[in-house]
Amino acid sequence: MKVTKADIVISAVKPEQYPEDQLPEIGLAGRSNVGKSSFINKMIARKNLARTSSRPGKTQTLNFYIINDQLYFVDVPGYGFAKVSKTEREAWGRMIERYIMERPQLKAVVQLVDIRHAPSKDDVMMYDWLKYHEIPVIVVATKCDKIPKGKWEKHLKVVRETLKKKPDDPLILFSSETGHGKDAAWSTILEYTQKK
Repeated sequence: MKVTKADIVISAVKPEQYPEDQLPEIGLAGRSNVGKSSFINKMIARKNLARTSSRPGKTQTLNFYIINDQLYFVDVPGYGFAKVSKTEREAWGRMIERYIMERPQLKAVVQLVDIRHAPSKDDVMMYDWLKYHEIPVIVVATKCDKIPKGKWEKHLKVVRETLKKKPDDPLILFSSETGHGKDAAWSTILEYTQKK
């Protein structure tokens, strides 16, 4: 997809702040330092619409990005790393849970994992939770430029086995450096946004 227009519309913390225009939404979930902002920026061909931070756990709101006036990326707070208080983490948890479980416009969640390491306990919990609630999941394995091409398959196998990934959930190799996987990610996302 050629992105000609992308903007952040709102950073929301509660449902009454969500956009009201009924466009399809794709949630983005992943560990705090997995490269969600870089993924968003690469996908929309913008250098820094999504702020990348050297301090993981910086996203503390649901950030709605509108793309070509036809869909939203919704960046949810990263899990597993953020040095925040337990109460704050629980508040985020409730906010994310409410969004994912109650938002009819949500068509799928892109779950990002770092291809260099086996998915963490938090990654597995997130995947299981999404599957349990029957939310469609697109698994994106980021940072594939950081490992030799010859080892991609081996690493993907680890991702599949650790997550116990369901065969019908897409798994896409991605690099925000080289753009590898960008077209595959877009065509998969658009397929999901068109599902009733």
